[in-house]
Amino acid sequence: MGKALIIGAGGVASVCIHKCCQNPDVFEEICIASRTKSKCDALKAKLDGGKTKISTAQVNADNVDELIALINSFKPDVVVNLALPYQDLTIMDACLATKVNYVDTANYEPLDTAKFEYSWQWAYRERFEKAGITALLGSGFDPGVTGVFSAYAMKHQFDEINYIDILDCNAGDHGYPFATNFNPEINIREVSAKGSYIEDGKWVETEPMEIKRVYNFPEIGPKDMYLLHHEELESLALNIKGIKRIRFFMTFGQSYLTHLKCLENVGMTSIEPIDFEGKKIVPLQFLKAVLPDPASLGPRTVGKTNIGCIFIGKKDGKDKTYYLYNVCDHQECYKEVGSQAISYTTGVPAMIGAAMLLTGKWNKPGVHNIEEFDPDPFMDALNKFGLPWKESFDPELVE
Repeated sequence: MGKALIIGAGGVASVCIHKCCQNPDVFEEICIASRTKSKCDALKAKLDGGKTKISTAQVNADNVDELIALINSFKPDVVVNLALPYQDLTIMDACLATKVNYVDTANYEPLDTAKFEYSWQWAYRERFEKAGITALLGSGFDPGVTGVFSAYAMKHQFDEINYIDILDCNAGDHGYPFATNFNPEINIREVSAKGSYIEDGKWVETEPMEIKRVYNFPEIGPKDMYLLHHEELESLALNIKGIKRIRFFMTFGQSYLTHLKCLENVGMTSIEPIDFEGKKIVPLQFLKAVLPDPASLGPRTVGKTNIGCIFIGKKDGKDKTYYLYNVCDHQECYKEVGSQAISYTTGVPAMIGAAMLLTGKWNKPGVHNIEEFDPDPFMDALNKFGLPWKESFDPELVE
């Protein structure tokens, strides 16, 4: 069917590549590219020998000219950006220059400030449309599947959706006193930022971790969860009809929060450069270097994740509540692809989003968030490739 260039060689990329190789009729050929080619070669060595042809390359994703040269050499039909969010714009620039479709899993973030919004990428809309190519933004789980869930609920269950609560629960235990389940730098920036939600068309800002709720998650049980800012709130509030309020909650254990507060208090989560022995270093980047690599957590993480959306709205003039969610088991993910469930729940949707573009099931030139497309083929693929969804018409509600 086509060729995909996958930029990145971490935990999420590993899952995505495994899943591409499980879908060889669509992914006939892939190239794995990263700053560290040895990581790409290691992934190729694991998966070579199947129907999907695999090659590797070295590339600096901060360098547009290097990216353009690689794209022109490999000639992919789609570029899947599983690098850092700081590199979204350089990769989009390279895709524009070469007229190749683009997929990512997280919105652009500038290096110098923890700012999570789509404005930089949405500014590319007209240029991508004129080039006749598609940029699919946020094809992970949240953002990603949560947007597909919202589009599915809007299409099949509601005439209008007034309230959405996105609930992200990781009940996995890796045994470390403190570690992050995905890139520590991105994770800590996100968690330590101020919270916010959208109500009546306006952003309402909260202090970090100010709003706490306890939720009884199916197949997991009661967990503490906290309101965070999350990028998909911005796009869903625009794209889902009838929204009055939309919030995002994520669970955290007390040990994680205690360690994080101590690190904040001594300045280790700062993104402001400091002088250290004649060099400039960023404390958060140093902290990332000493924490366990999220890719190493797979064999030791046990438990499950539960990520989903509770929708409240109207159908045929009557009030309606609907809950769509997925439960994923860390050890089952590790047995299948060698990664824990956090990487799995992001890597699988990244593959599916790329497959939607390669097969032409989604074809809309411009820059689009994932909920702007027909959710049905994506929902079918979730069931087929390891993230089966469940639904409830009588969920527990969040106050």
